[in-house]
Amino acid sequence: MAQSNESTVSEFVLLGLSKSWSLQLFLFTIFSVIYVTSVLGNVMIIVIILSDTHLNSPMYFLLGNLSFIDICQSNFATPKMLVDFFVEHKTISFEGCMAQIFLLHSFVGSEMMLLVAMGYDRFVAICKPLHYNLIMNRRVCIIFVSISWAVGILHSVSHLAFTVNLPFCGPNKVDSFFCDLPLVIKLACMDTYRMEILTLVNSGLISLSCFLALIVSYIIIFVTVRHQASSGSSKSLYTLAAHITVVILFFGPCIYFYIWPFSRLSMDKFLSVFYTICTPLLNPVIYSLRNEDVKSALRKLRNRHVNPSTTTVICQQVIFIATRMT
Repeated sequence: MAQSNESTVSEFVLLGLSKSWSLQLFLFTIFSVIYVTSVLGNVMIIVIILSDTHLNSPMYFLLGNLSFIDICQSNFATPKMLVDFFVEHKTISFEGCMAQIFLLHSFVGSEMMLLVAMGYDRFVAICKPLHYNLIMNRRVCIIFVSISWAVGILHSVSHLAFTVNLPFCGPNKVDSFFCDLPLVIKLACMDTYRMEILTLVNSGLISLSCFLALIVSYIIIFVTVRHQASSGSSKSLYTLAAHITVVILFFGPCIYFYIWPFSRLSMDKFLSVFYTICTPLLNPVIYSLRNEDVKSALRKLRNRHVNPSTTTVICQQVIFIATRMT
């Protein structure tokens, strides 16, 4: 790491998604809608959970924290990407590039662990319902959220500790719209094989272990629900289906990137877009606006604070769009 003094690159050039002006304008329109919808949707979920006492449960506490992480993830690179659609020479400073790497891996690592916590919450609620309030109390939920952030930050710092000291002495073009860690490492003026293996082991282990833990817990939950004859079984199965959908859509691209992190294919930019821009929209659409408790709380909030005659149609349209998207 003593080679860090050889670094002469002060900025990186982001090649973006396309050089076609018409296509960039189209993408700007689409991604702007997704970005605004994602941020407002997640903010709305947090407001609803905080304002409705009926949603004062561990599941919604974790869901609110998931929305906060999704808001953070929406803002680490997307605003710059939207601005860069109108900039011919897309650049980012060395410090800004390192900040993007740190933020992305912090948010992604935290969300992985939080999804595991949410899976555990559903496991206890369905498999041990009589002990649910005792096991999943507020203190345990706070510990889960704290561990999620701690793991995410440590995961990110472990990447950044060696990346920031790599010797960047010439090549500085990143074939993406943000500083993707494997692409940045490839620009170093040295043999990066060991760094590639470290990245693969670090990120691959956390993503695969979280994914396998969730799959095992959902299999146990599914078997338990199948053997239940109560009226709440269908609701539990519906909630489980929402969780599994988010897990697959979230972990799918993540595991793909970390299994083949340094052999880039033509579809990788599409997956990067989905992973960084579209994933934060999963929480409002799949978890929340399809949830009857959340929709009921939204109607109560609207009737309490806003004139119903001017907002009924808007709220109905939001719920209708969310339903069609899923």
